[in-house]
Amino acid sequence: MRLRPLTFAASCAALTLSSTALAQQAPAVSETALRAHLSFLADDLLEGRGTGQRGGALTVRYLETQAAAIGLKPMADGAYRQKVAIEGTRLLPGSAVSFDVGGKRIAPKIGEGIVFGTGSGQTNLAFDAPLIFVGYGVSAPEEQWDDYKGVDVKGKILVMMVNDPQPTNEEPNRFAGKAYTWYGRWLYKFEEAVRRGAAGALLIHTTPSASYAWGVPSNSFSHERFHLAGKGNRIEGWLHEDTARELFAAGGFDLDKLRAQAERRDFTPVDLKIGAHVELKSAIRQVEDFNVIGIVPGTDPKLKEQAVVYSAHWDHFGIDQNIPADRDRIFNGAVDNATGSAALLAMAAEAVKKPTRRTQVFLWPAAEEQGLLGSAAYVANPVVPLAKTAANLNLDSLNFVGRTKDIGVPGAERSSLYGTAAGVAKKMGLKLAPTIPDLSGAYFRADHFNFAKAGVPAFNVGSAVFSGDGHFEFEHDQAHSSATMVGFKGHYHQVTDDYHANWDLSGMVQQTQFTLNLGYAVANAPDMPRWKEGDAFGRVKR
Repeated sequence: MRLRPLTFAASCAALTLSSTALAQQAPAVSETALRAHLSFLADDLLEGRGTGQRGGALTVRYLETQAAAIGLKPMADGAYRQKVAIEGTRLLPGSAVSFDVGGKRIAPKIGEGIVFGTGSGQTNLAFDAPLIFVGYGVSAPEEQWDDYKGVDVKGKILVMMVNDPQPTNEEPNRFAGKAYTWYGRWLYKFEEAVRRGAAGALLIHTTPSASYAWGVPSNSFSHERFHLAGKGNRIEGWLHEDTARELFAAGGFDLDKLRAQAERRDFTPVDLKIGAHVELKSAIRQVEDFNVIGIVPGTDPKLKEQAVVYSAHWDHFGIDQNIPADRDRIFNGAVDNATGSAALLAMAAEAVKKPTRRTQVFLWPAAEEQGLLGSAAYVANPVVPLAKTAANLNLDSLNFVGRTKDIGVPGAERSSLYGTAAGVAKKMGLKLAPTIPDLSGAYFRADHFNFAKAGVPAFNVGSAVFSGDGHFEFEHDQAHSSATMVGFKGHYHQVTDDYHANWDLSGMVQQTQFTLNLGYAVANAPDMPRWKEGDAFGRVKR
């Protein structure tokens, strides 16, 4: 799972990108259409497109209406909507977690020393469970790493560290070196706890290991949280590092020494001699949300059974009722991700005019901001089997600053899509932006990852915002353009992510056109893309 420049990808360009495929260029994307969709999707009228909120329902209605008007075909049942069964959970007063250790009871304050909730779907939970430290909580056969060592953790609460085992002088590239891998993500750790039948999981927070401050999980768990129905732990949450240190010390353990042990392959789980008493009271609601899907059938008698999937999540955070009504409390999500949703509509309007040999699927997933839930639901029930899905090209938070000389394809280097992308970029007068280490786990934080995890070559196209470090080469006024892009970090996931009519969308059109051109190259090529040999995701296709 290493992220590094690959000579493999460039060398296989000739295998994946035929001259015929390149010659069949996509029609030109309309900036007028893109801007019109963007301004509407980011408008206050849609109330921030929140999951389980009125604005989200209005968004779905708009997208399916536009899909029909464009001429996209519905799914086999005649609908453009794909149901996503989601469970909303909000912690109620009266909930508490306390720990019996060393002859005393420790009860951390919620929000300061501990944050937690449930993914079980149960409104009232009361149980006792022992705590067991499982290091990073990682089981990675390709890294010859197993933090569980066959230990039965059923019914126990797993305490684990965030991030991956760190590189050493002897193994500088283990777990992608300084970059993040899927095993470092909190989602993986919670999912692994479910798979192993644990009572729950508590992650030890540090700002360096999580790449964000304590306020991020604390804020998240103070609001309603969402899961796919029936997919969570009885208890899941985070321990502040000070709380973890206090608990470990009370049990006779040194947190730092255990963390050091967890950096070794021979680490084995440690019974912390701590008993947890959990009382959880939750408001649970069942949310019926929807992915929106439209199809352009392929023209080739055989290849039309295969597909290229373009995706862009439609949701954002909606209205936050915790913010006073006299203040702005609509999270409009203009960049994230009205831009991608609008781009997909503009692409689809052109794709129907000139179908490709393979089928093209346009997918607007729900609930990405809640943990990639809509794309997970699609992957579990795809309109074209995953084994026949050539690629997923995802758009999330597009360039609103201006035209660039290069295009980002982070994650494409894992497969032959890199070579295809290089050919498409060259034809457009662009170059590929250099591959940089994925220090924040960006590859695992957008909808394409659910496709990759299922074995479909996938990446997030031109994610200038996610790597918003001034890295991209703009055609005009590099310093100002880079500063504007970097400055968006202050608006990311804030109520200030608003649409502005004076935005220069030329770079967004460029990025959108590149994505459609790349999709056409893949959809018209004689062969399907293939993973780089040995890539962890290349072996899990369903």
